Amino acid sequence: MTSLTWFLLGVVLTLAGVLVWSRISGFPAQRPADYAGQTPAFDLRTHLSGPIKCEGIIYGPLGRVASRFVGDFDAHWDGNRGVMKEHFLYDTGTTQNREWRLEIGNDNRIRAEADDVVGTGQGRQEGPSVNLTYTIRLPKEAGGHVLNVTDWMYLAPNGVIVNRSQFRKFGIKVAELVATMRRVDTV
Repeated sequence: MTSLTWFLLGVVLTLAGVLVWSRISGFPAQRPADYAGQTPAFDLRTHLSGPIKCEGIIYGPLGRVASRFVGDFDAHWDGNRGVMKEHFLYDTGTTQNREWRLEIGNDNRIRAEADDVVGTGQGRQEGPSVNLTYTIRLPKEAGGHVLNVTDWMYLAPNGVIVNRSQFRKFGIKVAELVATMRRVDTV
């Protein structure tokens, strides 16, 4: 083998090692069971109910802030089925309206649908956390890309929800969102 071949093989192995390491030790490695038995318990029907304020930022692929936003949500539940309407205002002045249709099983599994979600999102609430994975199609003005999303929401002791989401294409992180959500009646 030539020196160039050995070098390229080393680069490929290093990249593969970094990818494997990030999958077993980073954000994607979390599991709902990691939070079992912790308190306070996060129940979507309680903590994402009624009017909700949201503030957040979106990081681009290089880790710099790409967008800032605020949101007004309104969530209502009928037993284990809920609808959460979201209205976002971005720092560019553009707005976006979304609607989640949620269902929680007796085993705390979550099914989630939205008009921009391809198929059905799947997740689980466990301890003070909620995990949801889904595939989203971005609006045309945002490129129309189809991305795989991993959402983690964590309930703080004061009832504020901290949301961290990663967006991936072909397994590569292309964006990350960090936001807080708080019920209006708890302010």
